[in-house]
Amino acid sequence: MSTTIPVEHTDPINAQILAISEDLVSGFQRQPFHLIAEKSGVPLVTVLERIRAMQEAGIVRRVRQTLLSTKLAHGALVAWKVPEEKLNDAFDFMSKEDPFSGHVVIRSTDTGVSGSGYRLWTTLKVPVGESLDHHATALMRLTGATEYLLMPANGVFALGVGHVRRKTLEPGDKADEPAKMMTTATVDLTPEEWNVLLALKEELTLDEICEAPWDRRAEAAGVSLERFFEVAETLNSKKVIGRFSTFLEHVKPSATGERVTRFNGLFHWAVPKGREIEGGAEVGRHYCMTHCYWREGGPQFGNVNIMGVVHGTEKERVLEHKAAIDRHLASVGIPVSYTNVFWGGRSEIKPSEISPKVYQEWHTKHMA
Repeated sequence: MSTTIPVEHTDPINAQILAISEDLVSGFQRQPFHLIAEKSGVPLVTVLERIRAMQEAGIVRRVRQTLLSTKLAHGALVAWKVPEEKLNDAFDFMSKEDPFSGHVVIRSTDTGVSGSGYRLWTTLKVPVGESLDHHATALMRLTGATEYLLMPANGVFALGVGHVRRKTLEPGDKADEPAKMMTTATVDLTPEEWNVLLALKEELTLDEICEAPWDRRAEAAGVSLERFFEVAETLNSKKVIGRFSTFLEHVKPSATGERVTRFNGLFHWAVPKGREIEGGAEVGRHYCMTHCYWREGGPQFGNVNIMGVVHGTEKERVLEHKAAIDRHLASVGIPVSYTNVFWGGRSEIKPSEISPKVYQEWHTKHMA
């Protein structure tokens, strides 16, 4: 790879590409890189060259077709209580040894408030028909955690991590209308659909960042390319396909010390019971929110029911975004009885596995 190709996310052409490729290519696309080129105004050959270079340099962590796993697996945000001396080992196990734990983050609060004793936070998915409690209990045994709280999503109001696109946002920037809530009801798939889905979801290799990225995947699935496309489009219609995305390395600095973000805040709001959809829609309409969910935190977390994440390079700026949302909630007459920010520290982000076969193999391996 020529060292003359700029790889930092701040390079103007890279930023132009990333503003589209991070989270604005929705659903399944037969030619995703063509669409990135069209939407960004950057020639296809340059798009391919730059994304390959950024991935090889570690600026882009992965390029893949995402899935709406809330439709394919039982999932929850999990808050863990772990003795301080076991915290980093528990983090390592969840991030390296458990394919069903996705985001793994050690969090802290600025003050000792409700829930501040829960330092380790993960997202957890298990295949349909399996038990989140069963898997979490196994993880508790294997890591030395003393307690966990499962917080499944009742609804999703925002989901899309476009860090480059969000850098220029002002606090309070929001959509003209409240966000629409996506449901989390699971769907059934045929064996052929599972076969194509599992081939589709794996990260693209450097060689697959090309004009025809799905050729090898169809071959791996044992179907013709046209059939692969047909099944993928059926999966799209079943709303199990997310976005095609280039994921930036936003936790660790690049080789030259550049960082995409420095701070991420998990925001909590408790709105009145019965107004969760309204409250979530008003929070989720704010462009700064990379994630926004209706989750029930219970008494351990001040009966919080709206949660969301905002990233930024400056802590004060992240707090300004939250203050703008707080003001907006007050302006539309939604009272908040509790609010808090859990700051992310050490973190690892990976896709959660959803394969029933891998799940059974994991539990056989780690049986007590």
